[in-house]
Amino acid sequence: MNRRLSMAIAALGLLGAVGQAWGQSKEVVIGYQDMVVPWRYAQETQEVEKRTGYKVTYRKLGSGAEVVRALASGAIHIGEAGSSPFASALSQGVPIQVFWILDNINDAEALVARNGSGVNTLADLKGKKIGLPFVSTTHFHALVALQDAGVDPKSVQILNLRPPEILAAWARGDIDATFVWDPALAEVKKNGKVIVTSGQIAAKTGKATFDGLAVSRDFAKANDAFLTQFVQVLADVDKAYTSNRAGWTADSPQVKAVAKWSGAQPAAVPDSLSLYAFVPPAEQATSKWLGGGKDAVVTKSLAATAAFLKEQGTIQNVLPDYSVGVNPSWVERAK
Repeated sequence: MNRRLSMAIAALGLLGAVGQAWGQSKEVVIGYQDMVVPWRYAQETQEVEKRTGYKVTYRKLGSGAEVVRALASGAIHIGEAGSSPFASALSQGVPIQVFWILDNINDAEALVARNGSGVNTLADLKGKKIGLPFVSTTHFHALVALQDAGVDPKSVQILNLRPPEILAAWARGDIDATFVWDPALAEVKKNGKVIVTSGQIAAKTGKATFDGLAVSRDFAKANDAFLTQFVQVLADVDKAYTSNRAGWTADSPQVKAVAKWSGAQPAAVPDSLSLYAFVPPAEQATSKWLGGGKDAVVTKSLAATAAFLKEQGTIQNVLPDYSVGVNPSWVERAK
């Protein structure tokens, strides 16, 4: 991944000249994953296109690592990923800015052991196989949890698998456990046991994780007005959910849209959504999240994640200040 990122970063020198062209063409490519979040409904209703007048192309990617590579190469302009992939990207010089907290992960990511695997505690993972996407928030929290439990991560066989690959390996019995999010999480829970959630790990260790949206710096410079409108769409659809959770039922158009874009089963979506915490823009603008420069929780979280990833040998460098990769400007304007 590091070699490919380095090549992509070098390619950005050629892309700088087209930054203005992005603004003039009024087109945007947004990379997304299979996360179960309210803004899938805005994708389905083309709300971004309606409010901004931009041509929007959505590109589904299989992992946070794929998202940051696409941002680095210029293949996408905006991408959604977890705090761990963004920390890795910023540490390697990818010129991006996190500008929206998609969700506070809370209990929406969990480490699940397959029934019959003999895994009932974190200590039982010694010598076992666990599948998860490398450089993801679950990868980070798996390592944090193992160390906190006194388990050497090297004693566990950690396999780099994307969610669809996790489900296939799970069905074949090739892995003993996984640390993943919905819709894959809902499937493995059917014949597995939750050992620990991200929310529990964060509460015990103080090392929280989140999902967010990041934008390339060049695109941001040329499309400030678009990003203001885009963030308002995100804020509005989150509010539509949080103010009427009971209305988002399995047969509602909102939930059907979330299921369509994420690949989840409609019946599982309401419970999946309830596991996340969605943060309103006024709160995102404070130091609890994006605001406050070096004192922002997001800045500190990215720094802590990067330090941990370096300790594990996943990345080589840690920035002196991660606030260079955090921009609260657009949430500050949102209502």
